[in-house]
Amino acid sequence: MKRAILIIFIFLPIVTFGQQNQIADSTTYLTTIKNELQVKWPKNRTINIVFHGHSVPSGYFKTPIVNSLAAYPQLVFRNIKELYPYAVVNVITTAKGGENAEKGALRFDSNVLIHNPDLLFIDYALNDRDIGLERAYKAWDEMIKKALANGIKVILLTPSPDAKLDNANPENELAKHAAQIRKLAAENNVGLVDSYKAFEFLYSDKAQLDKYMAQFNHPNEQGHALIAKEIMKWLINN
Repeated sequence: MKRAILIIFIFLPIVTFGQQNQIADSTTYLTTIKNELQVKWPKNRTINIVFHGHSVPSGYFKTPIVNSLAAYPQLVFRNIKELYPYAVVNVITTAKGGENAEKGALRFDSNVLIHNPDLLFIDYALNDRDIGLERAYKAWDEMIKKALANGIKVILLTPSPDAKLDNANPENELAKHAAQIRKLAAENNVGLVDSYKAFEFLYSDKAQLDKYMAQFNHPNEQGHALIAKEIMKWLINN
C-alpha cells in the first residue's frame, strides 16, 4: 500500500540586511571623497562641492547685503583647506535668494549637474513654507534622485531658524519641514546636517537666538559658523 506524502511549502519573507531607510553614516559616507582630498600632486584631482539652495547659503545677511565670505559654504571651504592642504577644491554656490525647492529643481540640470559635483548640499526649507510639505517633498526627492543617479554624494540640510517663530514648538511649520528632510535623508540613505537641531539650545531664549541672527530669517556669521561646524562633522578624516 502506497503512503501519501504531504509536502508543505513555507514561504519566508526576504530579509534585506542593507542600510535602507537610514540616514547615511557620517563616518563612512564620504570616505572616498576624504581619501581623494588627501592625494598629493600630481596624482590629485579637483573636487567639486556644490551648495544649492536659497538666500542662506547664498550669503544674504541683512537683505540686500550679501556677505558671501562669512556664509557657511565659504567657512566650510576654509575648514576643508585647513584639514586637507594638498587638496584642490572648488566650492560652487548655486543658491539663489528667495527661491524654493521647486524652482531649484527646475534649474537643477543646468545649474548643478553641469558642474559635475562630487558632493552636493541642499538647503531650501526656509522658503519651502510657501509651497507646503507635499510639493517640497516632491522637489527635494527629484533633486536627490537625479544627483544619486549621477554618482553624486548628497547631504541635506534642515533649515536654520526663523526668529519670528516659536522654534521650540515641534508643531510649527518650519519644524515640520525639518522632520520631512530627516525623512528624505533616511529614505534615500544620504547625509543629513540638522541645522534646525543645532540651534535648539537657543530656542528657549529669544535674546540669545538673536545673537546668532543677522535678521529674523538669516543667520549672522556666528550662526553660519554653527552650520559649518555641523557640516564639517561629515568631512573630518576619522
